[in-house]
Amino acid sequence: MLNAIIYWSLRHRFLVIAIAVGFAVTGAFSLSRLPIDAFPDTTPVQVQVNTVAPALSPIEIEQQITFPVEQAISGLRGLVEVRSISKFGLSQVTVIFDDDTDIYLARQQVMERLSTVELPEGLSQPAMGPVATGLGEVFHYILTSDTKNLSELRSIQDWIIRPQLRSVSGVAEVNSWGGHERHYQVVVDPAKLTKYDLSLLDLFNALRRNNANVGGGNITRSGEQLLVQGIGFVTTLEEIGNIVVTATDGVPIYVRDLGAVVDGHEVRRGAVTYGGKGEAVLGLGFMLMGENSRDVTQRLKARMEEVKLSLPPDVEVKTVYDRTDLVDLVLNTVKTNLFEGAILVVVVLFLFLGNFRAGLIVALAIPLSMLFAGNLMLRVGIAGSLMSLGAIDFGLIVDSSVIMIENSVRHLAESKDGRSRIEIVRDAAIEVRKPTMFGELIIMIVYLPILTLEGTEGKLFSPMALTVIFALAGSMIASLTLMPVLASLCLPKQVTDREPHIIRLAKGVYAPMLRYVLSARGVVLSLTTVALVSAVWIALNLGAVFIPRLSEGAIVINTVRLAGVSVEESVRYGTQIERVLLESFPDEINDIWSRTGTAEVATDPMGIELTDVFITLHPRAEWQKASTQAELVLMMEGKLATMPAMRAIFTQPIEMRVNEMVAGIRSDLGVKVFGDDFDQLKTIAAQIEEILKSISGTADAVTEQVTGLPMLKIRLRQDQLARHGVPASEVLDFIAAIGNIRIGEIRQGQVRFPLSVRLPDEYRSDPERVANLLIPTASRQLLPLSLLADLEIVDGPSTINREWSKRRVVVQCNARGRDVASLVAEARTRIESEIDFPPGYFVRYGGQFEHLERAATRLMFVVPLALSLIFVLLYVTYGRVTDVIRIFMTLPLAAVGGVFALYFRDMPFSISAGVGFVAMSGVSVLGDMVFVSYLRGLLDKGMPMYEAIEQTAMMRLRPVLMTGLVAALGFVPMAFNTGVGAEVQRPLATVVIGGVLTSTMLTLLVLPVFYSLLSGKTQKK
Repeated sequence: MLNAIIYWSLRHRFLVIAIAVGFAVTGAFSLSRLPIDAFPDTTPVQVQVNTVAPALSPIEIEQQITFPVEQAISGLRGLVEVRSISKFGLSQVTVIFDDDTDIYLARQQVMERLSTVELPEGLSQPAMGPVATGLGEVFHYILTSDTKNLSELRSIQDWIIRPQLRSVSGVAEVNSWGGHERHYQVVVDPAKLTKYDLSLLDLFNALRRNNANVGGGNITRSGEQLLVQGIGFVTTLEEIGNIVVTATDGVPIYVRDLGAVVDGHEVRRGAVTYGGKGEAVLGLGFMLMGENSRDVTQRLKARMEEVKLSLPPDVEVKTVYDRTDLVDLVLNTVKTNLFEGAILVVVVLFLFLGNFRAGLIVALAIPLSMLFAGNLMLRVGIAGSLMSLGAIDFGLIVDSSVIMIENSVRHLAESKDGRSRIEIVRDAAIEVRKPTMFGELIIMIVYLPILTLEGTEGKLFSPMALTVIFALAGSMIASLTLMPVLASLCLPKQVTDREPHIIRLAKGVYAPMLRYVLSARGVVLSLTTVALVSAVWIALNLGAVFIPRLSEGAIVINTVRLAGVSVEESVRYGTQIERVLLESFPDEINDIWSRTGTAEVATDPMGIELTDVFITLHPRAEWQKASTQAELVLMMEGKLATMPAMRAIFTQPIEMRVNEMVAGIRSDLGVKVFGDDFDQLKTIAAQIEEILKSISGTADAVTEQVTGLPMLKIRLRQDQLARHGVPASEVLDFIAAIGNIRIGEIRQGQVRFPLSVRLPDEYRSDPERVANLLIPTASRQLLPLSLLADLEIVDGPSTINREWSKRRVVVQCNARGRDVASLVAEARTRIESEIDFPPGYFVRYGGQFEHLERAATRLMFVVPLALSLIFVLLYVTYGRVTDVIRIFMTLPLAAVGGVFALYFRDMPFSISAGVGFVAMSGVSVLGDMVFVSYLRGLLDKGMPMYEAIEQTAMMRLRPVLMTGLVAALGFVPMAFNTGVGAEVQRPLATVVIGGVLTSTMLTLLVLPVFYSLLSGKTQKK
């Protein structure tokens, strides 16, 4: 069949060229429409269920909201995990489904179950979070003003900016964080309620009954229909104050007589500071799941410019985080790698072929293969990113074309029998058709195991494997069709016999080396064995990580303070952190802002004691105090270490969100302790934290804060309530009014604000005032609350985390200067041996290392299957098991170079490096096939073994060197690039370069030794 393809192509040369041009045009069109992103989205299919109850404590949230929601959701089809967070005023249940579940089907299932949840009266219904992922937070902007207060800024964000941005195509949600959420409030005075012999319930009823509109149907008059509408809504503070509650002897008692009517705000669950200047309002744009971040962000930026025209002149909106910046930086890294790699490959082609036309023909395979891959990427839905386009090596792509054109050049140079150019090229193409096609097939096969990876690792590396397979498929088709056609049309019939200088030099060096290794086979085998054993020992001690930490060009500092800290204190501390870092690193920091607590839509639920400090950076060329982001982080750690009562963990925006959404853990390793009693959990967690801190190579070891939240617990005394005839609801209304009791809403055109009732501020600042709060009895006697209830200040949980309805506490740490795999292994051993767990308490391990373990397990199963398939292909090619065994013997030896390359560059093993070993094995097999195919042809003609080996080695030196060098040099820019995102490519490129160089040396020096050893004494003679 291969011969038929070559014959057909040479008979229809111009049709083949026309088809190739057609593919190129459609490929260019596809690449122009290809979505562009920084990284593949690795987050799972998940749905967040948020329930807001502003006045409830974490324990009440857990018991009244979280537990019923968890019970309703359990048992859904495709359910993988259910975890929850119960915090002051907020319950969030995260439901994770398997990757085959459609997100909208998952949301439909969750919605159906939520409709069955019955919560206590007065609590808002659970609501699902936006259809977004860990990479969905693509746009941050800050609102500031010199004249407007935080309440006005928040209203501008909620009612002017947010609605316009939410209408942008591809936007899932626009969230608001910080400022004051405006409330119209009746600040009721308990003494005045008593004076007029009224209860809170009387006030609630008056406000509800006097703030409504109704419809009265219609009236027909003289053939005309009039609609009837009753208007009772109040719209101003004055109108609220004029609502009549009751009348005494014909004298009305107004709302204003019972307290002050003020323009206030909701109980604050979060705040934002900016630039060390104090509070501001933050807006966050979330991308709809499945959309392209670059396109959505560009649309948001364009719409924001339109929105600015509708804002008051004294309000400034500044974009502080823009995903297009990261995408552009990553694309610049990819472009640099591809361009420099292509240049190096082309230079090698021209130097080794010694023929400008031949080099040009082979170089043409690079854009054609890319365009072919672009076509398929668009059809399959793969975005152009660091992990797809960035992983292409042009050296791998041109290998088959190199072999085809090199053989054609050699045949044209040696031809003396007067055959036509087409016949010569045809015979040359047929001679190498099997090694070229099967070599490319084998490289594609070794990428197949990557497609079997699951979860995060599968989503991360599958686009890369598919893109490489697409490009290799294009190269393979071109080598069998277009390359022979272009060789027959463009190469001269009489090619000079003079070899390029570099080839003559290489042969001059190689010939004596070959003679030596064939005569000193024992020495060669001994050195090879030593190298192999050394590589195995080094490999076992390299350590392992999932993937290297990607530099995003931005930093996030997760700060933790004591539970129970006020919003005002968190704001002050966040502002202080911003000032310290801005003063210390003015040339490195572009923008800095802090997010404390929780936003309106709780995509990232945090307590008031938690603050995320976001830092965007200037281009590295402008930095003065650090050369890498890792160095800058260490310096910032030193600056913040002197600040008391705070712990800081350094991460990055995408990294933080993905880690949190995938595992609920923000660091490399999280030890999850499960149990029921908070005190016992805290004790075990403290022991684990001490163990982690004592392990070399750990950083940021910290136990999540779950206790220490001061609570004023008011427990009603039923005997006293019965004695004085006081309904419990009467007392509970007064307690709830310390916060806000929402009664209705105030409408001002299209803008709506809540209407609520609360007690004066002194009851929020002094527990003694609460204890002395006067409660009316049935006999109209006033009794202090302390006589009707027991009041005590206790430490309660600040956060209650649950997983599969079981309480848990997480101890987290990062690996710093050490691989994650060995750190986890040591931590496991010490925790299991040093801690005695009570019955019902146990630990589980989470974090990035889980992906490494899962990927390694899958590859250990799939890679042998791929190697078996390669064995079959090689057997089909040669028909001799001995030839296949000889080639396979070089595979583990070829890996030696990759192991040593990682060792000398101080890199641990990672999935990126594992992909490099996969690619390297394919190139190694291709080089061996070029050697073995020619050697087998000579042996079949009856040539003695030693003579055949020497002739093959000298004749195949150029294609073997070319295939190895172009593959290695194509990865050189990737191996040494320091741009944003290059970290994940560096191990891959390092392994391929080291492995290809070693495998080329093995093909030229060790493979001949293997053949000579297995040839038999007769052939030797």
